[in-house]
Parts: sequence; structure tokens; C-alpha cells
Amino acid sequence: MFTIEQIKEAHAKVKSGADFPNYIQDLIILGVKGYDTFVNDGHVEYYGVNNYSVISEEKYPEIKVEDTANKERFIEFLVAHQDGQTDYITFCNHSGQCGIAKWRVDIIEMTCTYFDKSGAEILIEKIPG
Repeated sequence: MFTIEQIKEAHAKVKSGADFPNYIQDLIILGVKGYDTFVNDGHVEYYGVNNYSVISEEKYPEIKVEDTANKERFIEFLVAHQDGQTDYITFCNHSGQCGIAKWRVDIIEMTCTYFDKSGAEILIEKIPG
């Protein structure tokens, strides 16, 4: 099964949102089926087959996540990030400002779903393959 170290090596290649599709391909090779990224501190829960999972450490000082989601503004930030205009930490800060508490990448379905604090789905997008 995969380790946090292997995932860190794959993630080290990601410089902007434009690198995300290649990162997903690397995770598939490792056997990752999906993961949840938590905006408040950047920790990630990765999961694979047979209920296997690993959890990364916190990645940055706490980011405040607003109580109310602003989907329209979030989409503007997301498009800019995917175009390579912002780095990861900037995107995380923008996500928190827009009330996004976490996102779930489902590698099997090739989707990324963004959730607010209550767990409601705010946006589901297809991951380019």
C-alpha cells in the first residue's frame, strides 16, 4: 500500500492547479482511490482499497473557514488557480474565505467535490483525465 512519503514525492511536482491532472495520475499509480483535503489546516486523509487509509500532518497555520459559502466567488478563484495564476496556499486561503471547508477527490469517479462546514456539496467538477 501507499505511504505518506510516496504521496509527498508526487505532490512535490505540483506547482499550481495546472499540474493537478498529472498529480492524479501519479496517485492512481500508487493505488490511492481518493482523498479529503481539509482547508482549516491542510491535513489530508488518503484512502485506498480494503479501508486502507493514511493521514498527513497539518500543512500550514490554521485558516479560518467562513460559515457561509460563496459559490460564485469560489468558482472565480478556482478557475484562476487551475489556470496556474495562484499557488496552493493562496488557493486554500481563498477557499476558506469562500466557506469551503474541504474537498474530496474521488479518483475512481474522477470528480472533485467541494463542501462547506455543514458538509453540504457546493460544487462538483470532473477531473480532466
